Amino acid sequence: MTLTGKMLIGQQSLHGHRDAIRAMNPATDTPLEPAYAGCDAEHVEQACALAWAAVDIYRETSLADRARFLETIADNIEALDEELIERAIAETGLPRPRIQGERSRTCGQLRTFARTVRLGEWLDVRVDNAHPQRQPLPRADLRQRHIALGPVAVFGASNFPLAFSVAGGDTASALAAGCPVIVKAHNAHPGTSELVGSAIAQAVKQCGLPEGVFSLLYGSGNELGIALVTDPRIKAVGFTGSRSGGIALCQAAQARAEPIPVYAEMSSINPVYLFAAALETRGEQLAEGFVASLTQGAGQFCTNPGLVIAVQGPALERFIHVASDLLSRCPAQTMLTPSIFNAYETGVSALAKHARIAAKGLAATGPNHGQAHLFVTQAPAFLSNVHLQAEVFGATSLVVECKDAEQVRQVSEHLEGQLTATLHIDDHDLPQARALLPALERKAGRLLVNGWPTGVEVCDAMVHGGPFPATSDARSTSVGTAAIHRFLRPVCYQDFPDSLLPAALGHDNPLGLRRLVDGQREA
Repeated sequence: MTLTGKMLIGQQSLHGHRDAIRAMNPATDTPLEPAYAGCDAEHVEQACALAWAAVDIYRETSLADRARFLETIADNIEALDEELIERAIAETGLPRPRIQGERSRTCGQLRTFARTVRLGEWLDVRVDNAHPQRQPLPRADLRQRHIALGPVAVFGASNFPLAFSVAGGDTASALAAGCPVIVKAHNAHPGTSELVGSAIAQAVKQCGLPEGVFSLLYGSGNELGIALVTDPRIKAVGFTGSRSGGIALCQAAQARAEPIPVYAEMSSINPVYLFAAALETRGEQLAEGFVASLTQGAGQFCTNPGLVIAVQGPALERFIHVASDLLSRCPAQTMLTPSIFNAYETGVSALAKHARIAAKGLAATGPNHGQAHLFVTQAPAFLSNVHLQAEVFGATSLVVECKDAEQVRQVSEHLEGQLTATLHIDDHDLPQARALLPALERKAGRLLVNGWPTGVEVCDAMVHGGPFPATSDARSTSVGTAAIHRFLRPVCYQDFPDSLLPAALGHDNPLGLRRLVDGQREA
């Protein structure tokens, strides 16, 4: 399809009236056509009005119809073929295999949510049958299901133009829950966003759904985001981005007459613990895995291993030496945008004022090339210096040398909330790892043993979340099928006649769901 530079409000393609944004090819520092003019208050009103008109119809679509809609979106994205791949490469500087893999992940998670919708377990149906003869008081007939919260505003992420963007996890899980979605496209990849947005809008039409089920808006600055979050018809927000951006949206959402939940993924440095026996027996292997994880995708992952914690000694010194040697041979890589590159350079410079540089990657050979860095500090400095705990978004990590296990514990307790915490252990390390585990459970949403945090599987058991500031709500996940619960709320129906009950709660269980009936799970 030909890119138009237009937003999508329901089934309409419209030009905006505000300042235009234009994608930049970060590999060449050249602008890309077309320009995307930002929307104004009238466009926000139109999108929200359509979403509100759609919600009561869309949330009651059958499980089969909603699942088919999600699968149709995936089919349409795949049908974009090379046009989508080429545009995403041009707008992000990411290599072809990465974009192809991300497209597969995006379509895979849509189909995974389709499976989840069909099963219907997310409805969490509970039935307590009436006991009219109970003494001293009879019990009413009580039936519970979960329903969609309402329209959801989703903010596309910079570092995943597909998997965390227009048709990414937030959109997929909200649509699966029965919520209409209004997406604010990320300024870094507007053309990719238009292509994917058109695939969703086409699926809405193909499946005969109300047009307000999906809209796509563009806009620079904070005005559009705040307008969406504060519109009374928006009932929840999904966001992946900076800490400052996420906090601003949370504050705006809480200041409303009716506060709403904001599920914001913001900041994480993802500590990696190297225990003594593991370091001693396979320190070189650990260094290789660490550098590969750190530099993957120019380090532009929210699960990048930005912190390494270990007890000082010869084994840790060998690890730092090997990792430094490997890192010094890593080429600089194109970062996603000039602004992300500039923020990375600023973060590296700030860290260099407070920690020793152990190694640098190869120097930049082109625009927006991020040079990998490895820093080293001691535990007392880390505990007393807030600058050493800041996230640097890119291929930079800090090794914290501790004098003993107690100092490792102190450093762990001092950490902010994290998306991940990784333990590299051998059998001899199990007692020390077990002692540290309770603290890490309080600090992180996903705990790994003998792996690396980059790479987030889309499946039922995944948790991609964690205590603040990793996310704004540690009770949820933004990846995996449990993400659907962010956009649902329970409703109880008391003494309803069967003809008035939703199908999921019918006395003869017409949907064939596994329900909790009088405290027993049905087969």
